[in-house]
Amino acid sequence: MEEGFVVRFRGVRGNYATPGATTLKYGGNTACVEVWAGGRLIILDAGTGVVSLGEDLSAWHSKVRQPIVATMFFSHTHHDHTQGFPFFAPAYIGTSTLYMFGPRTFDQDLEVALARAMLPPTFPVQLDELVSFKIISTINYSEVTLIGPENEPQVRNIYRDRIDVDADHVRVRALRSPFHPPGSGTSIFRIEWQGKSVVYASDTEGVEGGDTSLIRFARNSDLLIHDAQYTQDEYVQMPMQGWGHSTPAMAVLVAQKAKAKQLVLFHHDPHHDDDMLDQMEAHAKKLFPNTTMAREGLVVRL
Repeated sequence: MEEGFVVRFRGVRGNYATPGATTLKYGGNTACVEVWAGGRLIILDAGTGVVSLGEDLSAWHSKVRQPIVATMFFSHTHHDHTQGFPFFAPAYIGTSTLYMFGPRTFDQDLEVALARAMLPPTFPVQLDELVSFKIISTINYSEVTLIGPENEPQVRNIYRDRIDVDADHVRVRALRSPFHPPGSGTSIFRIEWQGKSVVYASDTEGVEGGDTSLIRFARNSDLLIHDAQYTQDEYVQMPMQGWGHSTPAMAVLVAQKAKAKQLVLFHHDPHHDDDMLDQMEAHAKKLFPNTTMAREGLVVRL
């Protein structure tokens, strides 16, 4: 368990996992970011990177004999953002409590999507057979999630409810990004605690002049985690326009206009080895010096 406001990258890859000698520096696991805010655990996406987090939490549970409580936010339900959940050890521990939030994708709620991914004959354990206590909810973009010291999320409507919260409450807001998957969209999240903030914008695509909705949403954030899957040449020549992913230059533009303090480039293409990611990071730093390429094990303390 971490005190303070701590962000740890567990999986940074997009599309599919790429273990091997050429991805050792940045890692090959798919999307998962671990966030601690005043002892409260928030998990952003559950790609294969969530497996190592689950093992660490399970070891902690065995040592201290305290229940695991986590709030999980899914940006969308593509495999690279959900495929680690069936192997998430706390889900198999009866004292664990998992609060799970995700958007409706193609008129399919998060619970339905996760259940279908765990149906036989493709997986031996079904979602409703997991012994952990699970509360699964669909994201409403007019709501804010508040997590107080008791570690139980409370959902409030920003238009109808009075939202007076103690400074120690963690606030999580969601923004819909319409680009990926086409016709459905993905969720971008902003986590705030004690005057600090992190924005998680995976699977989003830049537009001419920058995505103004995202720029407003990420305004003055201490840390912006932004999709940067393609190089400029790949985006234009292959072409990858309309696929719902960005280039480092697109991520930099959002960081600059939002006045973010730090930018971490995320959701690396599975075809990009360590050398390629080194080059992409070096180029981005020329545009926005406080830029880092996401890698497994990277820790940012806000």
